Amino acid sequence: MPATLAATAPSRESPSPPVLEIDSLSMRFGRQEVLRDLSITIPAGQTLAVLGESGCGKTVLLKTMIGLVRPTQGEVRFEGVALSRMGDRELAHLRTRYGFVFQGAALFDSLSIADNIAFPLREHTRLAEGEIVGIVESLLAEVGLPRSAGEKKPVQLSGGMRKRAGLARALALDPHLVLYDEPTTGLDPIMSDVINELIVRVRSRSGVTSVVVTHDMVSARKVADRIIMLYPVSRLANGERQIIFDGTPGELDRSDDPRIRQFIEGRAGSRITELQDEQSRGAPRETSDEASPETPAAGPQGRPERPSKPGRNPPPKRPRSSEDSV
Repeated sequence: MPATLAATAPSRESPSPPVLEIDSLSMRFGRQEVLRDLSITIPAGQTLAVLGESGCGKTVLLKTMIGLVRPTQGEVRFEGVALSRMGDRELAHLRTRYGFVFQGAALFDSLSIADNIAFPLREHTRLAEGEIVGIVESLLAEVGLPRSAGEKKPVQLSGGMRKRAGLARALALDPHLVLYDEPTTGLDPIMSDVINELIVRVRSRSGVTSVVVTHDMVSARKVADRIIMLYPVSRLANGERQIIFDGTPGELDRSDDPRIRQFIEGRAGSRITELQDEQSRGAPRETSDEASPETPAAGPQGRPERPSKPGRNPPPKRPRSSEDSV
């Protein structure tokens, strides 16, 4: 930044209006409480990382953000509009303004990479095929994939290449909000950093807001403006807030909360003994961050897919992915 700009007086413009507001949100599946009284406001252009150990409800939180599951209590608002007031058609239209990068990429196995990336464009726009091809080629280049990769099937690509193809598809409709579910899981350190660099570049797109669910501290420190950490509800005292940290990466590193230190330093501590004690008392098992039995799985465009009834073949509506879940 030029030295002349560094001394400029701070802008008096009002802060960006929130893209996403989560207000007093709680979530239960049967008797099991997964999310407790969460309130989060995400302004436009911010990259928020959501940290927490397995089973604390991070992926369930992502699902509430796009209306795939409705909270037991509380509200989610996108640009001031409550998701609870929207019907299925309105929610489907709203999701075209979201990009979702799935943990396993969730590409359609039967389609080429180019057709995977083009899928939302063909589903939700009336663009000419020549325009779609041009957008696909541009997106391949943006995520660092050669044009030849577009001709291949997902099984022919490495894990890192599939992740980048999934990101390209998430960006196809020029979303306002991009959600990432464990984007670096299963990748080597170098390829993880490639994904991190791409997330940072996506942030530079005009007005793009991002939410990144991750266990990866290196990734969180690199991509996030702000970090929140969730703690499993089963381990909280009565009335204790589930968000145990909300601040910058630097503030997280300086935290003296023993729960935060244990997580960021990767120490088991007394956890094995505690887990054994919980099992012996018959305490509820940790909540999975995967789809619950009550929650239909979602395809790459975020639409719920109902399981077929026993004895019936599912209707051939569209190609399916082997990882078609959030």
